[in-house]
Amino acid sequence: MLPDDTTSAVLSSVGVTADRIAARVPLSGGTFNAVTRVTLTDGDDWVVKTPPPATAGTLMSYERDLLVNEVEFYTRAAGSTVIPRVLHSELDPNAPTGPYVIMSACPGRPWNEFAPDALSAAEGRRLRRDLGRIVARLHSVTGSGGFGYPGRAVGPLAPTWRQAFTAMTDAVLADADTYRARLPRPTAAVRALLAAASPVLDDVTRPALVHFDLWQGNLLVDGEPGARAIGGVIDGERMFWGDPVADFVSLALFGNVEEDADFLAGYAEGDGRGIAFDASVRLRLALYRCYLYLIMLVETVPRRASREDREWAWTAVAPQLESALADVESALRTGD
Repeated sequence: MLPDDTTSAVLSSVGVTADRIAARVPLSGGTFNAVTRVTLTDGDDWVVKTPPPATAGTLMSYERDLLVNEVEFYTRAAGSTVIPRVLHSELDPNAPTGPYVIMSACPGRPWNEFAPDALSAAEGRRLRRDLGRIVARLHSVTGSGGFGYPGRAVGPLAPTWRQAFTAMTDAVLADADTYRARLPRPTAAVRALLAAASPVLDDVTRPALVHFDLWQGNLLVDGEPGARAIGGVIDGERMFWGDPVADFVSLALFGNVEEDADFLAGYAEGDGRGIAFDASVRLRLALYRCYLYLIMLVETVPRRASREDREWAWTAVAPQLESALADVESALRTGD
């Protein structure tokens, strides 16, 4: 089916006939699933998400059954007013419609779409503080089945975070070999370095709800100037049960979350404690930076990224990966 045909089939499967649809608009911004905003004649706004066909050579290992993760994220975070509500879902890839999720649409538009001068400095700081409180509350949610991806794409949930994260990094490095992705270091060397640092992961004993894609494109901002608020936290498909520190990578993409005083202040208000950036936290953060930047480099191959996008990844992301690997090496040398 074409994407529009798939969306029509999904809507039909939940009893929505064509005469009940006032508008249907494809949403851009994502790079994996097909997403359509559907406005019904009764005024309800829905978002319909369907994955691409799971054909060989088009997916990374962790991307199988991503909608399972997304439904888990929204369901377990349902107490937050900025999280979409799951209205209907089908997670069986063999279902007539294929897998899908239908969720409520959150108000606002992606934070990254605002012009640099659209938000005053004061409003930007307030939003970062609000975001800190929201993320801390998400991190208070604890999984009961173990660590890792709920969709079990790289293996079953594990009893320890070290086991789960090792499976996750092994999978992306295997993808790098399969797709012959361009990396700044050989995969064997990266694997050995991550393994040498892995004992620090045993400091994590609670499987927290981790979004792992909290860049500004997945944060909706709503309201009038001076009174704006976080309207939605979306695209929870890459969530896993793990170390909450892992979310700090995308929250400060290519930056240093320790310098984000407003976010950290809000986070401390949200969890009542805050984060102490000790040696363990900093080493773990370096490991999670390695993982995200590996994904960003490897995925350019199965997604058949344009030459321009591949060059951007090499010039912007590869140095970040090298910096994170160097931070891991430094921590191991000094024993910090």
